[in-house]
Amino acid sequence: MGVWQLLMVATVMLLGLFGVLTPGVPGTWLVWAAMLWWSLHERSDLAWILLASSTGLLLLTQVVVWQLPPRRFRGVGITRRMIVYAGLGALLGFVLVPVLGAIPGFVGGVYLSERLRLGGHGQARAATRTVMRAAGTSVLVELFSCLLIVGAWAGAVIWG
Repeated sequence: MGVWQLLMVATVMLLGLFGVLTPGVPGTWLVWAAMLWWSLHERSDLAWILLASSTGLLLLTQVVVWQLPPRRFRGVGITRRMIVYAGLGALLGFVLVPVLGAIPGFVGGVYLSERLRLGGHGQARAATRTVMRAAGTSVLVELFSCLLIVGAWAGAVIWG
């Protein structure tokens, strides 16, 4: 696979990651479609293993998300800035503490956004708890699975 195609796959995966954070955008399916595209062009054992693994993980993720309470974005105070902070926090945490750092990074991003908006620790903590109960858990589950898939793909491209 050429460099331009790899860049296109990476772009679609990045759009999928942002899509997970944006309500109404099928981010997980964009990540899966990019993995499918790469696997069909790569045609190696590793590519097929990653495609099968990502398919299983995303199906499991959908089952877990269906079991969680429904997302309630209205009336909670979720802003675009909060979504950006949470996404960047998850990405930074994923890189700094591989894989597991995405979870505290996501929650930390929500907290930082609320701390800057509200000013105090107690208010920001209560608002973060409310946001995580309303929508954060399901978004976090989807984002975490997509970050795992993108990380596995990047590892396969770099070291495979």
